[in-house]
Amino acid sequence: MISLQAKLITMNKKHLLMAALFFMLLLPSLSQAQESDLGNWLIYIGSKKLEGKWNLHNEIQYRNYDAVGDLEQLLLRTGIGYNLSENNNNLLLGYGFIKSENYTANGLDKITVNEHRIFQQFISKQKVGKLSLTHRYRFEQRFVEDDFKVRFRYFLAFKLPFKGIEEAPSKYYLSAYNEIFLNTKSSVFDRNRVYGGLGYQLNKNIRLEAGYMNQFFESGGRDQINLITFVNF
Repeated sequence: MISLQAKLITMNKKHLLMAALFFMLLLPSLSQAQESDLGNWLIYIGSKKLEGKWNLHNEIQYRNYDAVGDLEQLLLRTGIGYNLSENNNNLLLGYGFIKSENYTANGLDKITVNEHRIFQQFISKQKVGKLSLTHRYRFEQRFVEDDFKVRFRYFLAFKLPFKGIEEAPSKYYLSAYNEIFLNTKSSVFDRNRVYGGLGYQLNKNIRLEAGYMNQFFESGGRDQINLITFVNF
């Protein structure tokens, strides 16, 4: 009887989580219907193990001013990494191309700004009980049209799986992060991102995540719905 009750509770939790994830996936469409300023980021992040301790990073981000169709930024990023210790500490050298579609002062026209970016980063992972922590330190050299900029970023992420049963651990988890961006000249503070989301571990190589992010600058801010696919192969 107790076992049956436990299974029913587990099933109800699973249905609630699936409904919550489905609702978050619908949010971009709802925001478009209401003509909201809420943006939408479609993100793919991949990592491929190479020989020895080496790995290849690949990433695509399609960022929209609204739900879809009004491009804000296309970001392509790749890099080669080396694990200092098994799955916990990684050094990476990377390159990124960023195409931005910025609105002019009249709010009607757009101008295209292209950026080439070289970056170095260090990722450190640790566990506190069931809570997984990720620290990422990234140093960027940015070639924005005819301008050269340097920026430092610190990213702290949390991942907490839902409680399942011993025979069937939950595939759902909560995710959150904060990332601060600092310039080396002019205004030191560049921006800050705060994110919270719900994830699902599809299998050992793929996980899906949907979340809400607030990005604020020195003057103003913006909200986005993030839909993310992580692939390790």
